[in-house]
Amino acid sequence: MPFDTGELALPADGRVLFLRARDGFRLREMARKGWVCEQGFKPFAEALTRSGLHVAPPGGNELFPLVLVLPPRQRDEARALFAQALQRASEGGVVLAAVPNAEGAKSAEGDLASLAGPLHTLSKHKCRVFWTQPLGATMDRGLLDAWTVLDAPRLNDAGYVSRPGLFAWDRVDTASALLAEHLPADLAGRVADLGAGYGYLSAQLIARCPAVSSVDLYEAEARALEPARQNLERALSDSGRDVAFEVHWHDVTQGLPKRYDVVVSNPPFHQGRADLPELGRAFIDTAADALLPHGRFWLVANRHLPYEATLASRFNEVRAVVMQDGFKVIEARGVRA
Repeated sequence: MPFDTGELALPADGRVLFLRARDGFRLREMARKGWVCEQGFKPFAEALTRSGLHVAPPGGNELFPLVLVLPPRQRDEARALFAQALQRASEGGVVLAAVPNAEGAKSAEGDLASLAGPLHTLSKHKCRVFWTQPLGATMDRGLLDAWTVLDAPRLNDAGYVSRPGLFAWDRVDTASALLAEHLPADLAGRVADLGAGYGYLSAQLIARCPAVSSVDLYEAEARALEPARQNLERALSDSGRDVAFEVHWHDVTQGLPKRYDVVVSNPPFHQGRADLPELGRAFIDTAADALLPHGRFWLVANRHLPYEATLASRFNEVRAVVMQDGFKVIEARGVRA
């Protein structure tokens, strides 16, 4: 909108960085050769690539005269992203952000103003877009340093390494804890953890199941990979065992590259505010496709989610292990041919 109204102009050299970029027709219309998109969520990154946009891994250090930002809802994560945007903008450059009103636009605008000084603002379509003056002396350097470290992996209240914005980042969520409590000690062989997050379930597998020989963690959010790696290394150290593990940046709905004796999962069922139970059903299909004939699938889900029909279509044996606190733990065996 500010480009359409003439309040902003695209850089003369055509170089633009888009942090947390999302694919869409307007982006495809505007983007030129010098645009770089960074996106750590695998399905969104792949959508950008399919549209022919240049996608780079997060965390580069090249400077740009214009940095676009789609901030996340979690405030510490968003503040760290604003700090990163200012650090990636060249002297005299501009940082521009857009946030829906219902997702904290006013607070986000206030945060960027605290960091960069007075902003320009436009509101339309229940959204707010705001951008900095040409960056220079107005930046609060002390606040910039303080907010930069907000995204660093840290111990959460449960003693696991995590970072703001990950699922249940500051605790162990009730559903995962319930599944871990009921994992049988006789699980053995090669295990896949689908939607592994910061690695809680995989760490619990290592602690509770002595016959597990390897664990592959599959997670679509790149920011979760380093915390997961650290948590697995500590779990191995605590157990004194030698269990191979790998952490994969991967969209589980696209299938897995290996076959497994066991699959465990607390599958996602929403994206943003929208409930998407088909995500959980896709995880079930992926698990069934990846399991060996004798394999076992253990999952936890909100009690109301309609997964039983999908499970019954893919497995010969499906049993509810426990229903508690609004969640259900299910074991499925005997993958249907």
